[in-house]
Amino acid sequence: MLVRVTRPRLLRWAALLAVWWILGACVAVLLFLNGSRSVAVAGHDAQVSPTLGRHVVLETGPVLPDVRLESPVWLGVQIELGKTDAESTEELFSRYALIASNVEPQVAQVGRALQELAWSSALRGAAAGSLPVIVYLLLGPGRRREVWEELRGLRPRPVLAVALVVASGVALWQPWWRDEGAVAAEREWIALEEFLGGQVPVPEQARGVELSAGSTTSGTQRLVASAVDTYGKSQVFYDTAVQDAAELAVREPDEDETVVLLVTDRHDNVGMDRVARAVADRAGATAVFGGGDDTSTGRPWEAFSLDSMQETFGDLDRWFVTGNHDHGSFVGDHLADAGWTRLAGEVVEGPAGGRLLGVPDPRSSGLGNWRDETDLSFDEVAEQVADTACAAHDEGERVHTILVHDANLAKVALERGCADLAVGGHTHVPDGPTLVEGENGELGYTWTNGTTGGAAYAIAVGSKPRRDASMTLLTYAEGGRPVGLQLVTLRTNGRFEVADFEELRYPQGV
Repeated sequence: MLVRVTRPRLLRWAALLAVWWILGACVAVLLFLNGSRSVAVAGHDAQVSPTLGRHVVLETGPVLPDVRLESPVWLGVQIELGKTDAESTEELFSRYALIASNVEPQVAQVGRALQELAWSSALRGAAAGSLPVIVYLLLGPGRRREVWEELRGLRPRPVLAVALVVASGVALWQPWWRDEGAVAAEREWIALEEFLGGQVPVPEQARGVELSAGSTTSGTQRLVASAVDTYGKSQVFYDTAVQDAAELAVREPDEDETVVLLVTDRHDNVGMDRVARAVADRAGATAVFGGGDDTSTGRPWEAFSLDSMQETFGDLDRWFVTGNHDHGSFVGDHLADAGWTRLAGEVVEGPAGGRLLGVPDPRSSGLGNWRDETDLSFDEVAEQVADTACAAHDEGERVHTILVHDANLAKVALERGCADLAVGGHTHVPDGPTLVEGENGELGYTWTNGTTGGAAYAIAVGSKPRRDASMTLLTYAEGGRPVGLQLVTLRTNGRFEVADFEELRYPQGV
């Protein structure tokens, strides 16, 4: 049955659509401007809220000075820092300096939180705006005329209903309650240069930063000055390294070859991420292996390090395993949710269509304290890796690469001749490639990358790497067999060292 569309009908539907859109938009804007999202920012639990101001304001609490800078868009943001597990103010400022060396992932995370809040507010606004339209349609023409007549006649029932609706709205709004905001309103903002009083030069990137003037104790000034100094030195060091990486004399892959960047033992050093990416781009890498120990404790405050990995390598093919310092489920779940392929004991398709096997490290470590192995022992996991690799080999599906945090986890598999290459890290010192002849006559290699974060111990904090920072370029032939590798090292003096390309040969086997 066709419905005849008349001009009055079109006008009525247009009016309903306008009511729905205007009311929904108003509700959505109110919900958005009065809403917030909980995220992890700078190692803190934090509440992120939009504002109509033109500044990004970081409220650090009662002891440290608040920070603000101009927003790059018309919308302002208020970030209220909450709990943290830092054990001292000095440790907290060290974290701040570390995170600031590659702040883009944190900015992106805040942006995503605001986008989620905007979408949520829009959906709720659309639902709220549809209510009067739904009521209008449900009443029908006859009942709407009756209600109108009752309202015109001031009859008790419809008048009471309207009054109750208004009262409910006012009760939800509660305009008589207002936050005083006297302390925040009286804050005086001063430029970072003025706050520091010329103690240290302020980097160009921080020239627009302002601090609240209410906490200008000498102790706080010293901490801020130390953080700014660390930040400035790190920016110069890593920016220079990125520029130099673009000129490195690394091997260029053939047209039928695939290059994979191997990074391990980053230990929260997000400053090295953009350096590693510059090396990868120079070598034509299209994929990345994460060999574990991307954090120092595996705790949620270190999400900034994982977010930096995703922000830096998110457009490449990505596989990873967790290390002994990534204990717990947080690191693995966070990277997997971001789109990284987690290797957990099964053979999967790897670079260039090859076969890839990996497992998380069964051990668990904190900041310098060794903890018990989890569930299975190291040797038991090594046997499992070998069993899985050899089962695939026996079925004619030889494993081309075993990615583990510690290459010793693949030792048994290589000794049994069931894989071409095992790569890992853990020791913070490069080693190999070492040829291993399996008991079945097949050849394989083992390779250990150094610490990509330049970590001396469990955490890499400072204006530059504490020891030489290593990355490995793995080259694969078509079909997935590894045919060579090249170590690239950034030394603590800022100079690169590119090792010779190590060709991997397989005289026997397939």
